[in-house]
Amino acid sequence: MARVQLRQIAMARSGDKGNTVNIVLLAPNDDLYELLASEVTPERVKAHFEGLVRGEVVRYLLPRLRAMNFVCRDALGGGGSATLRIDNLGKCFASNLMRLEIEIDGDSGDLNLTTS
Repeated sequence: MARVQLRQIAMARSGDKGNTVNIVLLAPNDDLYELLASEVTPERVKAHFEGLVRGEVVRYLLPRLRAMNFVCRDALGGGGSATLRIDNLGKCFASNLMRLEIEIDGDSGDLNLTTS
């Protein structure tokens, strides 16, 4: 087993609306999508953002797109105009999620990152 950061095997985008952040995680192929679906759970995402996401995290799976969307509620200290946080937008959440480490079979150098 090897530990890899998501940035090594996936892509992500994020945005915000009010006090809610959504993060889309995209896999380059079906095998990696299945791995991400089993490893990157709402509970793991919530724990990864401990102290930032105070509300629930809901995951929506989009297998035909090899994507999943995480909706993180109560994540911006009240929203852009209400918060005292320096970074009051959700755009940085995708980059932050890319640091989450997961376990994979084999050596991280053996990953098939091609699309299929």
